Amino acid sequence: MDELDISAQVATLRATFTEITAVVDVDRLTADIATLSEQAGVPDLWDDPAAAQKVTSALSHRQAELAKIKGLKQRLDDIEIMVELANEEGDADAAAEVHKELRDIQRVLGELEVQTLLNGEWDSRAAVMTIRSGAGGVDAADFAEMLQRMYLRYAEKAGIPARVLDTSYAEEAGIKSTTIEFDAPYAFGKLSVEAGTHRLVRMSPFGAAGKRQTSFAAVEVIPLMEETESIEIPENEIRVDVFRSSGPGGQSVNTTDSAVRLTHIPTGIVVSMQNEKSQIQNRAAAMRVLQSRLLLVQKEQEAAQKKELAGTITASWGDQMRSYVLAPYQMVKDLRTEYEVGNPSNVFDGDLDGFITAGIRWRKRAVES
Repeated sequence: MDELDISAQVATLRATFTEITAVVDVDRLTADIATLSEQAGVPDLWDDPAAAQKVTSALSHRQAELAKIKGLKQRLDDIEIMVELANEEGDADAAAEVHKELRDIQRVLGELEVQTLLNGEWDSRAAVMTIRSGAGGVDAADFAEMLQRMYLRYAEKAGIPARVLDTSYAEEAGIKSTTIEFDAPYAFGKLSVEAGTHRLVRMSPFGAAGKRQTSFAAVEVIPLMEETESIEIPENEIRVDVFRSSGPGGQSVNTTDSAVRLTHIPTGIVVSMQNEKSQIQNRAAAMRVLQSRLLLVQKEQEAAQKKELAGTITASWGDQMRSYVLAPYQMVKDLRTEYEVGNPSNVFDGDLDGFITAGIRWRKRAVES
């Protein structure tokens, strides 16, 4: 076996790692962990469960981030030892293991590098995603359910805790809408690039054989605000409706009116929750999402006013941001970034890293230009 030499690749990776740690600010991260650890050690911490959960969650997230950085540094040191051992043994299997480790380090570095681009006002927050079926009838409802599964699979693969807060089922097949919470740092920064109109082209399993059908679904992503940032909503501006949770085909899934629908009368914003066990829990969850949406609307209005005063109003991303084509050929393409893949099955199974990374880089360039 020829002598293995990856010194140039390792040097490049080390340079990238140094740049990333400078942006992440490991010293600040370490100081945050020390502060949160002190708060978590207070004897009466759990007298206020909500505050305790906030502290312990923040501590866990920061510890995981620091562990990832330290682990990556160790792997960069270890791979050089792996090269020495592979050369001493002249073992092809050992050399293959080195190349595998090199690719994995490159992947993790790429993930960290993308995270450094997430420096928007809310990018570090958890996210709430709503998927709604659009034009296309039953195919659109089925497409919305395909997207729901796609994002849940993505979260599972990425290690992001996700839970479905509410689902409204269509009569024949699929769903009218669904709301999902992604509770992890930078979930909003990553998933916000998925917002927009998604289009599916395929041979419809519900229509005439041999006929292509185009259907649409809308994806909305908002940051989940901290409770201390929630805006006050007067009771007379909210209409509260309670009903029984429903499943596919409209069937009731419980015998009590535990599901809650909140309507903000001035804006017409509606939030429904049915997946918690009690009406009180569903109302609290719905109120938190409603407050997040109203705060986001408020911020968007302020930003629009600033742009108008400055005399420059930039165009939006457009109605259609991604196409999923299953017939007459196989391709998924992002129309903003031009990123595309030829295997829709993998994409619908949650393989979204390439699209999300391309979207984050595209957005960063758009902001800087």
